[in-house]
Amino acid sequence: MFELPRRYAEEMIAHAREEAPNECCGILAGEGSRVLRLYRAVNAEHSPYRFDIDSRDLYRIHAEVEALGWEFVAIYHSHPQSEAYPSPTDVAMARLPGPGETVALWPGTVYLIVSPAGPGSPQLRAFRIEKGAVVEEALELTG
Repeated sequence: MFELPRRYAEEMIAHAREEAPNECCGILAGEGSRVLRLYRAVNAEHSPYRFDIDSRDLYRIHAEVEALGWEFVAIYHSHPQSEAYPSPTDVAMARLPGPGETVALWPGTVYLIVSPAGPGSPQLRAFRIEKGAVVEEALELTG
């Protein structure tokens, strides 16, 4: 089960709505599985169909997280017009390129996908993507 403070879920939904029709993206960092901060990032793709965290943002966020002694807990992005479920592109981006066995780009990291266009209310789901396999993680909003 992945526990997420409600305020971060609300922030991701707001970010997704602000960036629509393009995908938004960002990183949640903290200690162990405990989320302590949300970092919005620029989607270098500026696309409604894919995301790539801007390299300057990734460097900045990684440096700050490392200085705090934290780690990346989750990576989030939005699907502005589709279900909150990893696309084939998302699965491909979750691994390091190269021959042989698939290696996770961010091992142990949860992937959160928000769909602000869901019927009734926005949809937020959590997944683990390792070795090309997608496994949904139970998501509990806290606080």
